Amino acid sequence: MRVVFAGTPEFARVALQAVHEAGFQIPLVLTQPDRPAGRGMKLQASPVKQYAVGQGWPVAQPRSLRLDGKYPDEARAAREALQAAHADVMVVAAYGLILPQWVLQMPRLGCLNIHASLLPRWRGAAPIHRAIEAGDAETGVTIMQMDEGLDTGDMLLAESLAIGEDSTAQLHDRLAAQGGRLIVQALRDAETGVLKPVAQPEQGITYAHKIEKAEAALDWTQPAAVLARRIRAFDPFPGALAAVDGETLKLWAAQALPPSMAAPGTAPGHVLAAGPQGIDVATGDGVLRLTQLQRAGGKRLSAADFLRGFDVKAGQVFGRPEA
Repeated sequence: MRVVFAGTPEFARVALQAVHEAGFQIPLVLTQPDRPAGRGMKLQASPVKQYAVGQGWPVAQPRSLRLDGKYPDEARAAREALQAAHADVMVVAAYGLILPQWVLQMPRLGCLNIHASLLPRWRGAAPIHRAIEAGDAETGVTIMQMDEGLDTGDMLLAESLAIGEDSTAQLHDRLAAQGGRLIVQALRDAETGVLKPVAQPEQGITYAHKIEKAEAALDWTQPAAVLARRIRAFDPFPGALAAVDGETLKLWAAQALPPSMAAPGTAPGHVLAAGPQGIDVATGDGVLRLTQLQRAGGKRLSAADFLRGFDVKAGQVFGRPEA
């Protein structure tokens, strides 16, 4: 079976490697254009491109696939490359471009998407982050037959994965491995004609909107449990932010303590205590104990190590960083 692959980040690279190692032919890889990255802001190829180039496969990097869009020449060149690939199926994983109808219809078996959610829960761009932020007990991977909607196609395979109380967005790595395994299974089932599409339920649909950097600034009037989940969800990107004594800190780990830990009438953001076990901050409901913090330009540190170089005392106030 000839498999065209479309994807960009590490999540997609894991799937591409799995498809390759399973023995499928890969005549073409689509990925996002190289982007500036790192301190020097030099152009850097995506993880998918790096893997594809290492295998000697053709790579296309159009900025758009819309023939009537802003980059029609690039879209037409991509169409020619896809036609020449004679694909039986396209596998799509975190590609980052909308696929127009002409792409969806070109492969003989259409386009299969690896989505890091148990659809229809968390359609959209950031399902891993939003599942943790919402306090979901489980997530998973769905292999979906793509259509023109936003993650609305029929489900082909799905498998759940528990979200632990200490899970961060690093859950990404486990979901990536799960996605690679499931897409190989789906491709093998497609070869033998045993895939059974199932329409998504009409109930339980939510949207995982893209993570914006502005969301990183914590609102201390929210409950401690909500803030603790947000800190976990935003590890490693974009990282939760708070300001104290004019300095912006990144918060990487925290735990919600019961409301009884706060003195009655304590305003949200006020430090209640600071010690080796953590920095206890009053919130809109309960107390948030900060256990891993980072100064600008510094390293992630446990609360005990952090306090050796940054003095925090009861009565100080954590607030939102200035924009």
